[in-house]
Amino acid sequence: MNFSFSQIKKIEPPNWWIGMKGDTLQIMFYGLDLGSYTPSVLYSGVKLNEYHIADSPNYIFLDLYISPKTIAGEVEITFSKDEGKSVLKHAYPLFSRDDSDINYVGFDSSDVVYLISPDRFSNGNPNIDVQEGLKEATVDRSQDYARHGGDIKGIINHLDYIYEMGFTAIWPTPLLTNDMQEQSYHGYAMTNFYEVDPRFGSMEDYVLLSRKSRDLGIKLLMDQVVNHCGIEHWWMSDLPFSDWINFQYQFENRNHISVTNHRRTINQDIYASQADKDLMNDGWFVPSMPDLNQNNSFMATYLIQNSIWWIEKLHLGGIRQDTYPYSDKSFMAKWAGAIMQQYPNFNIVGEEWSYNPLLVRYWQQGADNADGYSSNLKTTMDFPLQRTLVTSLKESETLESGLIKLYEGLANDFAYYDPQSIMLFGDNHDMDRIFTQLGEDLIKTKMAMAFILLAPRIPQIYYGTEILLQTSDKPGDHGLIRSDFPGGWQNDKVSGFTEEGLTKEQKEMQQYLKKILNFRKNNNTIHQGKTIHFAPEDGIYVLFRTLLDEMVILILNKNEKAIDLDLSRFMEINIKGKRFFSLLDDEEVELQTILRLEHKGCMILYTNSN
Repeated sequence: MNFSFSQIKKIEPPNWWIGMKGDTLQIMFYGLDLGSYTPSVLYSGVKLNEYHIADSPNYIFLDLYISPKTIAGEVEITFSKDEGKSVLKHAYPLFSRDDSDINYVGFDSSDVVYLISPDRFSNGNPNIDVQEGLKEATVDRSQDYARHGGDIKGIINHLDYIYEMGFTAIWPTPLLTNDMQEQSYHGYAMTNFYEVDPRFGSMEDYVLLSRKSRDLGIKLLMDQVVNHCGIEHWWMSDLPFSDWINFQYQFENRNHISVTNHRRTINQDIYASQADKDLMNDGWFVPSMPDLNQNNSFMATYLIQNSIWWIEKLHLGGIRQDTYPYSDKSFMAKWAGAIMQQYPNFNIVGEEWSYNPLLVRYWQQGADNADGYSSNLKTTMDFPLQRTLVTSLKESETLESGLIKLYEGLANDFAYYDPQSIMLFGDNHDMDRIFTQLGEDLIKTKMAMAFILLAPRIPQIYYGTEILLQTSDKPGDHGLIRSDFPGGWQNDKVSGFTEEGLTKEQKEMQQYLKKILNFRKNNNTIHQGKTIHFAPEDGIYVLFRTLLDEMVILILNKNEKAIDLDLSRFMEINIKGKRFFSLLDDEEVELQTILRLEHKGCMILYTNSN
């Protein structure tokens, strides 16, 4: 009898856990001629329900039933053929769930998410910068689109900084292997969905990042992609089924590949043509990123299990799902639903880059969509309000421009099922820095960030915003948008972590955000409070957050000269005679009928019953 272990090249997922809510698991095995073998399983509590031979002779899919009474151990899986003359064996690990009573609470409006581009944040281990055998094997910090060497260890080294700044969650852009020829630094063209890119570190590093983050009360979000993979993904040279990816026939015959039309409105448009729908859903995101076919049931199961595997492996505090409306929308509802069923208190944010709030609302669970679509997605991204915020601060004040647009933009919240669960931001890894968007105006940038942090939203701040990183030299340049955080590399002469070499304005912004962030961290009025705002007058916009007897007031003032704010129209909030603390200048203020605003900018007032 011939026993072989080396013939099996890939097993995904590589392990599973006992005690999960679902009792079935589908395992993909890949290896030479595996489809010609007959599998069997021997383990108490585990049963082979069915197995599936793929179109490629080198794949076999096993459907296992795992009894709730199964104990942890190694499941013996045997593949045999030729009447047992050729036998392959694999010991498949079933683990006990670590801290199985953990509730996996996802991020919410009590959090502030710090978005990090890992390659550009900090190089904690220069020894792993270059990896033999990977296609992009150089590091060059002088090139915007090259790898710069940031890694997981670099994030771990600066968790104390992130904590002290007041952030409660981190969202690193993808850390999985991107073995692409170029621009592999950004991570969105994954070539292995179960492997940490060795230039970022190891699986152990990723697990350590999660544990150390949790120790500080910081949730870890994972940036995932179910819409596409990288053209260099290991399975692209031997696809399991004839419909594993969209436009597969064209790809395999080296014909022209259709790229998506990016017409995301087809998901809601009652007049959309089938041609536009097909191209949007099936077209590749870009020529180097094959579009995954979630209508293939094996692919759908693969992607759902992959997401659950990472939640369990890392004890995640959330998922950010890339290019949300590009995937098949019925699959996305199934995907999110499976995750939320397994982890009811979890959270996922989906990227819908649209400036139309009607399109954004469609994707949030609870929306009364005319087509009956139910997404199972709690959180969406507020691109509409982000754009409105920037526009309102840049425009001059008239009856129809300036702060009135911000007021009316927030008024659109009537359309959302749960506006407080939407994620608001000033910028991210795909758009110009907020400081650049606002013309490198420090006061306007401060006003924007104060609104983001006090509005009824989940705030997200892009790394470097706190020290005014900008992109004015090359607006729209993605490589520059993802600039190196100063101080993250040995011998950096400027450091955002220690303030060494920062300009006066940079230090001022950093301390400003640190103060608001730490104030916000334990303020339930901001996390859960009722929101009331007043139409802007005389270049001043006032927003209240209230909870029982507690109150936070945000005043945005665009006047260049000192002005008296008449408080009479705010008396419905019962502020007269109450004493407030001014967060930004540490002064106490008693509100009567007039509030003197000495400078352009923002004022944050709050009550304190303690």
